[in-house]
Amino acid sequence: MKVLHIIPSVASVRGGPSQAVVEMIAALRSQGINAEIATTNDNGKGLLDVPLYELTSQLIEFANVPIRFFPRFSPNIHSVREFAFSGSMTAWLWEHITEYDVVHVHAIFSYTSTIAMLIARIKNIPYINRPLGQLCEWSLQQSPLRKQAYLNIIERSNLLNSKFLHFTAQQEKEEFNQLGLDISSFILPHGVHIPTLISNAQNKVREILQIPDRHPIILFMSRIHPKKGLEYLIPALSKLQEYNFALIIAGNGEPDYVNEIKDLLKTHGIHDRTYLVGFVKGETKNLYLQGADLFALTSHSENFGIAAIEALAAGTPVLITDGVAIAPMITEQAIGHVTKLDIEAIAEALQKFFQNFGQVPQNRKRTQQIISENYSWQSISAQLAKIYQAIINESSQSI
Repeated sequence: MKVLHIIPSVASVRGGPSQAVVEMIAALRSQGINAEIATTNDNGKGLLDVPLYELTSQLIEFANVPIRFFPRFSPNIHSVREFAFSGSMTAWLWEHITEYDVVHVHAIFSYTSTIAMLIARIKNIPYINRPLGQLCEWSLQQSPLRKQAYLNIIERSNLLNSKFLHFTAQQEKEEFNQLGLDISSFILPHGVHIPTLISNAQNKVREILQIPDRHPIILFMSRIHPKKGLEYLIPALSKLQEYNFALIIAGNGEPDYVNEIKDLLKTHGIHDRTYLVGFVKGETKNLYLQGADLFALTSHSENFGIAAIEALAAGTPVLITDGVAIAPMITEQAIGHVTKLDIEAIAEALQKFFQNFGQVPQNRKRTQQIISENYSWQSISAQLAKIYQAIINESSQSI
């Protein structure tokens, strides 16, 4: 079985969904599936420093998985640059897409994903689309006229001709159903790696950042982006300054927006108890996830909520808004707090956490066990492999 995954970018600046594709490929390959990625060298405003396929004519190992990188058209025009046009990727797909049994396309409203689906249709190669929440209500409300035109004129036929849409949560599927498109789909969440618990992680984080003992640590770890709702979390925390908390913001984003968040911290008077540590990875990331007392993700919308699942895999309870698709699971399993995207509601949930801090011991091992049973990459990749095989079997019977 040979499977090609297409995504506009695997850069960390693009957040969890792009990183999840890399982990998905690694998990699939551990199942014996010959899975690869084709993508661009997109890196937000910049470009990744990676060998390009048009120069090397071969796969390269990137983050321990095989990837072909193609150059992204990069004018100094945001909307054009974000569209991720790549002429060389188009030419390569046209020539080589028939070498694959299934194509798994991630994202819509991007040249890379659109052209991959179109060429797969023309060449009669079965494909799946994982829309990454871009068909959810909040996402469609951003630049609505442009997206509706793109969806109706270009992307609708691509989606209707896909074998399946791949949703990562029931909530994402339900929001898609509001569009009235009759397309087969399946729900399969992202996987996550369960780390080994670090002894005295909270004390180690406090030592690194010089946070006093008994000060609850609130961690935000995600892209610094308007979608993530920091404009709600920061004012909510500012209402609770009588509690001696510390806020860690771990992530990167567009410099102008990061500066807006810094100004917001000063305006609300909590800049002196906030630690902006930038993008973290590896053991440092794991330490912060385990060293926090509460992980906060007050997003407008998340088709899954990878960052929150990673926190839970580290044994850390979460506070999320109901726009994060894993909210029902959090409530059902009682491993965190779910609130409305409202400053007062978020402040109320935080206050309950502060008032109970130190009184109710965290059961990190129980939290990890729940996530391990439902979100292990081994289980999810095995299920995905079965879906691919069913598609291949159906396609061979129709020839």
